[in-house]
Amino acid sequence: MGAAQSVERPVRRVAVEPPPYTTLDEKFDALRISHGKPSSITRGVLSSRDLSSVSATRVQEYIVDILKDPKNQLSLAALSKNNINAVLERPSTIVADRQVFNVSIPEEIAPVTNQRASGRCWIFAATNVFRIALSKKYKLQKFELSQAYLFFWDKVEKANYFLETTLLTADQDIDSRLVSTLTSSPVGDGGQWDMIVNLVSKYGLVPQTLYPDSFNAKASRPMDSLITTKLRQDALILRALKNKGASASDIAEAKQRMMQDIVRILTITLGPPPPADKPFTWEYYDSKKTQRTVTMTPLEFAAPIEVKKYFSLINDPRNEYGQLLTVDLLGNVWQGQPITYVNVDRHILKSACVAMLKAGQPIFFGSDVGKQSDSSYGIMDTDLIDYELGFDIKLGLTKAQRLQTGESAMTHAMVLTAVHLDSDGKPVRWRVENSWSDTVGTDGYFVMSDKWMDEFVYQAVVHPDAVSKEVRDILKQKPKVLPLWDPMGALA
Repeated sequence: MGAAQSVERPVRRVAVEPPPYTTLDEKFDALRISHGKPSSITRGVLSSRDLSSVSATRVQEYIVDILKDPKNQLSLAALSKNNINAVLERPSTIVADRQVFNVSIPEEIAPVTNQRASGRCWIFAATNVFRIALSKKYKLQKFELSQAYLFFWDKVEKANYFLETTLLTADQDIDSRLVSTLTSSPVGDGGQWDMIVNLVSKYGLVPQTLYPDSFNAKASRPMDSLITTKLRQDALILRALKNKGASASDIAEAKQRMMQDIVRILTITLGPPPPADKPFTWEYYDSKKTQRTVTMTPLEFAAPIEVKKYFSLINDPRNEYGQLLTVDLLGNVWQGQPITYVNVDRHILKSACVAMLKAGQPIFFGSDVGKQSDSSYGIMDTDLIDYELGFDIKLGLTKAQRLQTGESAMTHAMVLTAVHLDSDGKPVRWRVENSWSDTVGTDGYFVMSDKWMDEFVYQAVVHPDAVSKEVRDILKQKPKVLPLWDPMGALA
């Protein structure tokens, strides 16, 4: 999960309806029921035994048959020249999704942030949550934490983590699925909640004015590419040393030289961050325009957050509810807090979110932001785009099936700041703070329908007080370990 606005919203792929049939006759009956009486061409094709290859003649017959329908001719005229999602958006859905909420956090802090051409959404979402508490402590109406500070340390830690996993898996074939997955993105921009916990617990936080974004923080791809190439090269060297029986001290010395190279790249591209173990001095104006000065270490500055108290609820219908999950070899700080998820049904997850908002606390959450969404309007709604109208197809994958087939995963982290409840106390829509600047949505904020939350929200980070003791006790379980390539291993 986790890329820039231009990267993080993946190309919408058309899902394939899961076939409930096992024979051609059943397939024919299913098509007849869902689309009416098929043409003689379709009937002939379905009755044929030779369906294993594409026939140019048969495809041409399909095309001729398709274009006999005036509706398809209209669709061709409209959809071949325009963005299909824009054309097929339902105006009624856009009108229905309003920025009106009856439960919200006391105050939203300006400005709406902008991760630009980077995959730092998880860092932006986390710091947007943290700044609420810190702005209250320091009496601020406008405040931003340094995302680049956590970004710098995350890259350092991920590089170290990758080199350690390289040594751990040196005896495995380099073409194995695990090693291939590890080397596919050693220092990607994305991350997870527990990775934030590791970084803030070890390095603290600093105000954005003390360590603003460099060019390479805003547009991270060239820097990431260079570091990735260097680490892949280093991984081959470490594997060779380990497999040839080099001493532990020789391996450690080689690894330290490699880490020094990575720190050099990061220092030159991002700039040297404030020291994590020394006090900084921050001068600012509070909400009454009174000049203030604060001197403390990054860890002292982060202390009011109590970041370790919060944990991730997820809704993953592939796995048993009431179960603790983790992902093998997924992390940033070596021997730090592992990635853990408490898997619950969607009602428990939403109930916890409502409880958080009623307590005045914003919520870090992970979702598949590219599905049934429009960033210009700032709408995420399962009824937004009518593919059946344009293409005469039915899309019916369940949430579990989308995860199983790679159709969906956590691609983006954002923040919940409000919810609208009906007369029975059930959620209708949610207010979402994004990190794509104030030029998208309504001044940077989105509306998420409750149905969209059911289908495309996978994670919500909550305080223990927002859930029952039964849910809290799941954290005491021995976790089920998912493989590194599992969809729950996706980084926002």
